[in-house]
Amino acid sequence: MRKHSKVIITCAPTGSIHTPSMSPHLPITPDQIAEAAIGAAEAGASILHLHARDEKDGRPSPRAEDFMKFLPRIKQSTDAVINISTGGSADMTLDQRLEGAKAAQPEVCSLNMGPLIFDFSAAGKRIEKWQHPWEKEYVEKSHGRIMYNDNAYLERIMREVGQEFGTRFEYECYDISHLYTLAHFADRGLVQPPFLIQGVFGVLGGMGADPRNLAHMVTIADSLFGDDYLFSAFAAGRNQFPFCTQSALMGGNVRVGLEDSLYIGKGELATSNAQQVAKIRMVIEALGREIATPTEAREMLSLKGGDRVNF
Repeated sequence: MRKHSKVIITCAPTGSIHTPSMSPHLPITPDQIAEAAIGAAEAGASILHLHARDEKDGRPSPRAEDFMKFLPRIKQSTDAVINISTGGSADMTLDQRLEGAKAAQPEVCSLNMGPLIFDFSAAGKRIEKWQHPWEKEYVEKSHGRIMYNDNAYLERIMREVGQEFGTRFEYECYDISHLYTLAHFADRGLVQPPFLIQGVFGVLGGMGADPRNLAHMVTIADSLFGDDYLFSAFAAGRNQFPFCTQSALMGGNVRVGLEDSLYIGKGELATSNAQQVAKIRMVIEALGREIATPTEAREMLSLKGGDRVNF
């Protein structure tokens, strides 16, 4: 692992898992997403991991036009690195999932490094009244859906987004096998270091939020990539901050945001993404490490620069 004195904070403001009925603070409209992202950047996030929503009812949207309703405003208001999801949601086709990335041509895109069960159906058990008809079925049916990325899909994304636009990736690894898949494509020359490996823990269907899993993932990543990668980690739900803290202690980077957890503490909803960023920043600085600026994050990850995006 490449170790730096500076820590990159990524913030994922909205995602495609949580629905409007789960929190009144989840950003849904373009204005809300822009304000959430800008606030997170002002609080210390140097990378913004972004999904789009349909502003009429809050459902996840793959449409480039929905991304373009907030991307220019964020770019005008902050120097943060923009990271566009290619994961979308499990009910989108690959072409749909790539629509926003191809239109925006960002510095970074997320990339799920394999198929996985991603069951968040339990999140619906706390909801007494759903705001929109689509939400209940969407959440409950995650029990029977697979987030799909086979090797053919991965190669398409690497070629059509990475090689075509000079975009780098946040390699989302939900399992140790995903590290070996990344190593396979690196050996073939489809992707180049430095690799930003994002360990994802605590999702039903992926690695559990056990600190020993995080330590093992770093051990295997070290054996496969040596100094050619930067590590980051987060855990979904209540383990969000403990896992970010452990990643920072191990010399890695962190990710927070309402995509990953709606809470700031036990039983207390976060009122904003900036609140989560400020909390993890306080923890990181208390550990004696510094927060990376967007300029420093670009240098650490060898990014193409914000002047070479398409928004």
